[in-house]
Amino acid sequence: MGDNTNCQEVVCYEGPRPSMGIHRIVFVLFRQMGRQTVYAPGWRQNFNTKDFAEAYNLGSPVAAVYFNCHRESGFGGRRR
Repeated sequence: MGDNTNCQEVVCYEGPRPSMGIHRIVFVLFRQMGRQTVYAPGWRQNFNTKDFAEAYNLGSPVAAVYFNCHRESGFGGRRR
């Protein structure tokens, strides 16, 4: 892929903190063809990746990862 020393974090990672139920988490990676500002969406509910990519002329994703998460039950964290 190349050297990433010129990369700049724009939005810091926030780990999932679901309050209830199972949540689907998707990370999608796009290759930008040049320097441009891409703004984080104001909300995440019903986020549309295709619309986001079109708004910033990003083209197709180059990678993606998906996982499910849920809140751990109890007060003591993980049980062994």
